[in-house]
Amino acid sequence: MEQSIRSGQQPRRGTPAPRLSVGFILARRFTLCAFANFVDVLRLAADEGDRSRPILCEWTLLSDTMSPVASSCGVLVQPNERLGDPGKFDYIVVVGGLIDEIPNLSLEYMRYLQRAAAAKVPLVGVCTGAFILHRAGLMDGYRCCVSWFHHADFLEQFDGLKPVSDQIFIVDRNRLTCSGGASSAHLAAYLVEKHIGRAQARKSLHIMIIDDALRAEKPQPGIPLDLKTDDGLVKKALLLMQQNIDAPLSAAEIARRLGTNRRQLERRFQTSVGMAPTLAYKIMRLEYAEFLLRHTDQSVTEIATSTGFCDSSHFIRAFRERNGTTPAAYRTRL
Repeated sequence: MEQSIRSGQQPRRGTPAPRLSVGFILARRFTLCAFANFVDVLRLAADEGDRSRPILCEWTLLSDTMSPVASSCGVLVQPNERLGDPGKFDYIVVVGGLIDEIPNLSLEYMRYLQRAAAAKVPLVGVCTGAFILHRAGLMDGYRCCVSWFHHADFLEQFDGLKPVSDQIFIVDRNRLTCSGGASSAHLAAYLVEKHIGRAQARKSLHIMIIDDALRAEKPQPGIPLDLKTDDGLVKKALLLMQQNIDAPLSAAEIARRLGTNRRQLERRFQTSVGMAPTLAYKIMRLEYAEFLLRHTDQSVTEIATSTGFCDSSHFIRAFRERNGTTPAAYRTRL
């Protein structure tokens, strides 16, 4: 997808200036879907239908070198404007991707973001874009949304900031951050609604086959079991469980991967959340099964496989113990 991000079509003469102007910075090996979701909401809101003319809003892909930027999947995107005056944009959006590439963002980009902050231009971090903003020293004192998948990575790499991984996006004054993926469409819709109107925001999402805009505090889909704990080891264990929900790890294997032993892991779970890690894992899998029953057409057998049960009979027994009913009856009541 090596192309200019601005639409080839121009606004009609006599039309008012766009109400929303966004500059994008793409990190090397950025997440393509997060960027595409964000920019497509702008595109569809900018004109009637889906004709893509930048009438109500405009978007620009900024660069220090004008070289194509490779996404994490290898697709190239061609910038169309060099770094200049950040003050001409309503927002600067940084789209991140692979964790290992964060230190490789050039000093020119970092200085540009710092100039934008000094000019009081709101900054947006998409996916690991929040990591980049923090590395640039621009997130101190701000709440920051990161994907539950990267929560532990953030804690390991950055001090002085508490990431939030149980919401799809966060607006904290002039810093806006989101967890990436589909949440970037909802953050973009939030901006469209604020600057252009609710009707345009809803239109964009509906054309993208998204039911409606979600509020910032909507929980991230797929986040781990909602256990309130400040224990870093337990949080990392819960994330590891979530990442292996279809092929459950033993408590001993979880402990090994986290550099501890099983007895220590069990003690920390009991002290922190009042249950053994195996029980927490089982509840997490059953909660995910409830989600699949509510939101998919998967059969009971397929859901049993998706949640790591050895067979449907074992799954049905565990589900009945927790919910007092079978998976099929649970779905029928919805």
